[in-house]
Amino acid sequence: MHTNMRKIIVIGCPGSGKSTFARELHRITGIPLFHLDLMYWNADRTTVDRAVFCERLAEVMAQDEWIIDGNYNSTMEMRMQACDTVVFLDFPTDVCVSGILGRRGRARPDLPWVEPDEVDGAFLAFVKDYNGQSRPKVLELLSTYSNKNIFVFTSRDEADEFLEQLKG
Repeated sequence: MHTNMRKIIVIGCPGSGKSTFARELHRITGIPLFHLDLMYWNADRTTVDRAVFCERLAEVMAQDEWIIDGNYNSTMEMRMQACDTVVFLDFPTDVCVSGILGRRGRARPDLPWVEPDEVDGAFLAFVKDYNGQSRPKVLELLSTYSNKNIFVFTSRDEADEFLEQLKG
């Protein structure tokens, strides 16, 4: 359906389902999938040096096709410049908080560790502040890069419907 989608970023509040959406998009399109969290985090919950992270990201972005899942505001504009398609999961805070709570204690293919059972308070505060703090910056970037294919979904149903149409 969208044959002009070759370099795709999937962004949105933590807990919005970026990784799940990106995995399904990868399954449908066959475009290689990369998770920013796997480029940035070590299995022991330490982070790689910023230069290493940027190098890993640059290697991915040099490829002909990619789906990159994750926010990382420090590199978002660079990814927006390079992509042809942006998927923004613009969900209400309560949907994202329930997404965070629902993945406790689970192994995830987009993270190098199992989610702990308790939620990190600072992380939860970030999620609750996302729509007030981070979202305006995302919307500003989307308006700057309005020449891209931009898909903004405000519910899981809208996002799922999009994926269903792609299968078409």
